[in-house]
Amino acid sequence: MPRKYQYDHELRHLVYFQAVARHLHYRQAAEDLGVAQPALSRQILQLENALGVKLFNRSRRRVEMTPAGAELRHRVEPLLQSLLRLPNELQAVAKGNSGCIRVAFTGLAMSTVLPGILRDFTRQHPHVSIELNESPTTLQLTALRQGEIDCGFFHPDAQKPKGLQTWLLLHERNGILLPSDNPLTHIKGLRLQDLVSTPFVLFPRAHNPGFYDRILATFSAVGVVPKIAEEVWPRANGIGLVRAGLGATFITPSEAQYLPREVVFRPLNGPTPESRLMLGWRKTAEASLAVQAFLSSAKTASEHSTHSYLDKEGSVDARS
Repeated sequence: MPRKYQYDHELRHLVYFQAVARHLHYRQAAEDLGVAQPALSRQILQLENALGVKLFNRSRRRVEMTPAGAELRHRVEPLLQSLLRLPNELQAVAKGNSGCIRVAFTGLAMSTVLPGILRDFTRQHPHVSIELNESPTTLQLTALRQGEIDCGFFHPDAQKPKGLQTWLLLHERNGILLPSDNPLTHIKGLRLQDLVSTPFVLFPRAHNPGFYDRILATFSAVGVVPKIAEEVWPRANGIGLVRAGLGATFITPSEAQYLPREVVFRPLNGPTPESRLMLGWRKTAEASLAVQAFLSSAKTASEHSTHSYLDKEGSVDARS
């Protein structure tokens, strides 16, 4: 055993001390513990010798704690209570009813599927804590591979990320978000070509190369060179810049359900970039039951909302 863990007292000494501190009476403490009073007195003396301090002042009429004894009781109470709870808490962790899950997400996830997943999971597992961190796709993939997060909600590239398991949650065509006073909001059958003179608010390509390249490829397919006015992250900041009248941006119909009055969502006819959202995780034997329960809850929620978030093109391969 490491030297730093070689104590001159044992757990039973602390239990005996706590009983005497609670009763301030050696006979009552001994009866509570089911031991002989002389044995209890010897245990307290051994503890005092091990700690090098006097814990109780004892006379024929009364027992009083010394200042050192009062401080030890203050320290020992939470320690013993924690040890008392430990078996039930460990059993809860083993059953997936307790623990902590580290989850990263993008703005698209929080605007669509993630709130419902969190609501359903926390109702079923109220004692599991969830650490949420908004993070771009590239950082999530790195964090997943390094084991810094348990799962992530991110935008995939064309190929499945190596070393990860994934589940497709959303696959939608993007529409356009415009300032409410923009004349283009009144055009019926709006096309990407109609936006040739409109500045766009996008995000840094390094955060999500796959989606960024799909946007540029769509512009190229209709013969438009986009005017990129700003590149910001997180995505909610892009919506704020549209509110400010600095340009337009792409969002999905699911994201457009709750928008401020200063902006207007319009679907696009013809080619438009597609948004895809995946749940990703590392498949390892070390994954806790709480993480497994969260993944199962997320998959179930996505299956129930397939009609809302997956179009016909996406529903062909909802699992990858």
